[in-house]
Amino acid sequence: MRSALALVFSLSLSLPAAAATCGGSFSGFVKDLKQEAITKGHAKGTVDKFFAGVAQDNATLRADRSQGVFQLDFITFSRRVISQNRIDNGRRNAQKWDAVFDRIEREYGVSRGVLLAFWALETDYGAVQGDFNTLNSLVTLSHDCRRPELFRPQVFAALELYEKGDFDPARTTGAWAGEIGMVQMLPGDILENGVDGDGDGHISLKTSPADALVSGANMLRELGWRANEPWLQEIAVPADLDWSETGLDHQKTVGEWAKLGVKPRAGSLGKSNLKASVLLPMGRNGPAFLAYPNFDVYFEWNKSFVYVTTAAYFATRLEGGPVYTAGNPTPGLSGDQMKALQSKLQARGHDVGGVDGILGAKTREAVQKEQLRLGLPADAWPTTELLSKL
Repeated sequence: MRSALALVFSLSLSLPAAAATCGGSFSGFVKDLKQEAITKGHAKGTVDKFFAGVAQDNATLRADRSQGVFQLDFITFSRRVISQNRIDNGRRNAQKWDAVFDRIEREYGVSRGVLLAFWALETDYGAVQGDFNTLNSLVTLSHDCRRPELFRPQVFAALELYEKGDFDPARTTGAWAGEIGMVQMLPGDILENGVDGDGDGHISLKTSPADALVSGANMLRELGWRANEPWLQEIAVPADLDWSETGLDHQKTVGEWAKLGVKPRAGSLGKSNLKASVLLPMGRNGPAFLAYPNFDVYFEWNKSFVYVTTAAYFATRLEGGPVYTAGNPTPGLSGDQMKALQSKLQARGHDVGGVDGILGAKTREAVQKEQLRLGLPADAWPTTELLSKL
């Protein structure tokens, strides 16, 4: 699933200015990579073996430029990827790997639903891990000049894994963007956060659920996950709520939201002193959620707003939460209309993160500011009315 749906993880690895090259002949580029690897202290014989069969992969480039699924709205996307079969399989896996999840919750404070949702959405619980040769994909994307700074460090991370016996340049496969295993982690993330969960002496994210799940939990903790705290909760909001106070860039304490009439759909709200945001993925007439601090960590795993919201909501379902109330949201914009809106917002000085037709966090913030300026309900949901007024 990840190979078809994913955006690239947020990376902490930095690229030295001297290595910030891309393009040119592919063979010459690989030669430069090999020389840099030797300069970094890797043995020449090891480097030669590692890069021996590397080849440019045009399928990787096509996948990188074909991520239209993220133009879908939250309701459409979530209904497409969250099936009863995935929920049933999730609950079976929760029972099967109960001891692993107990350990994760005890040592890392990450609730089992969170990891089950990633496991499901990324690879259908390990069934669909991607068939792209990982080294070819990483080198191809490093050679491509669109985002070389993201991928070049991953090539050298894969080389380190190779030296540890945990990466086969000829046989290791995964998603088009270089992620490996059941929860799809990049080589650099595996180096930094990989855990031998089953105690066999190797970190095998492709074949060992224990390794994959514990490593995923460790990475979430390193990304800032707050132990044993909630992440997302469906709520009911009053019709007279100040919509301009909603969105991820606005926070109040849970107690303050409760005083404004925010109520949980099920159970009780989090601790009253926790900071939280009211999230309206499809505006004031659609589903409503309270996003807690842990929700922000999801964006360190994946940058897509619709993917993140879906993964976080799915985690609540896997732990017995209710199906969200879809409501009756105002129809949104088509992909071309969204691009036109983003162009107009850019022209007004807003940073929308690029004209790509995707309603991401930056576009939502800009929409809300323009709604407020124009006297429209400022719920960050773009409509044809807003587009025409702009």
